[in-house]
Amino acid sequence: MAILHHPWHHVPTGPESPRVVNAIIEIPRGSKAKFEIDKTTGIIKLDRVLFSAVHYPANYGFIPQTLSEDNDPLDVLVFCQIDLPPRSLVEARVIGVMGMVDQNEIDHKIIAVALRDVSMAHIGTLDELPRHLQLEMTRFFEDYKKLEREDPGVVVEQFNGTEAAYAIIEADRQRYREYFAAQMHV
Repeated sequence: MAILHHPWHHVPTGPESPRVVNAIIEIPRGSKAKFEIDKTTGIIKLDRVLFSAVHYPANYGFIPQTLSEDNDPLDVLVFCQIDLPPRSLVEARVIGVMGMVDQNEIDHKIIAVALRDVSMAHIGTLDELPRHLQLEMTRFFEDYKKLEREDPGVVVEQFNGTEAAYAIIEADRQRYREYFAAQMHV
C-alpha cells in the first residue's frame, strides 16, 4: 500500500529558502475555481467557484512547512508562462510580497517566478516584473470576493521587495516549527 505524503508537512520549504522556495500549486493561472489543500488529508479540494468575473492572475499555492498569521500555509503566486496543474511542485525565486488584509486578518501573498521557465527565470525583483501584472494581482484580490458577500473586507495594502518577503517566509517557518512542535507534545 502506497503512503500519501502530505505536501504541507512532508515537502521541504526549499533548496535555498527564503530566496528559492518550493511552491505547491493549488490553483492554475486563469482558473475560476478556488482549490485549497485539505489540512487533514493533503488532498486538493474544491473550496468554491469564484462568483466574480475574474480569474487567478498567476499559479497560486503555498510554501510548505510555513504557518501564516491566518493559520494557513503561506500563500504564493508563481508567475510562469503556462498554467500549472494542482499539486505541482515548482521551484520558485521569491521576488517580493503583496501585503493584504482579508476580513481584518493579515494575509501576505509571496510573489515568485518559476525557475524552470526561461521566460520568467531572469526576473529577480518586483521592479523587473511587468507593471501590468502587479495591477492584475491588485485588481484580482480586490474584486474576487465582492459578489460572494456584502462586505468582502479585502484590502491590498502594498507591495514590498525581497527582504520583506524573506522576513515573512522565515517568520512563518518559525511559527510552523513552534506550532507543530507543541502539537507533538500534546
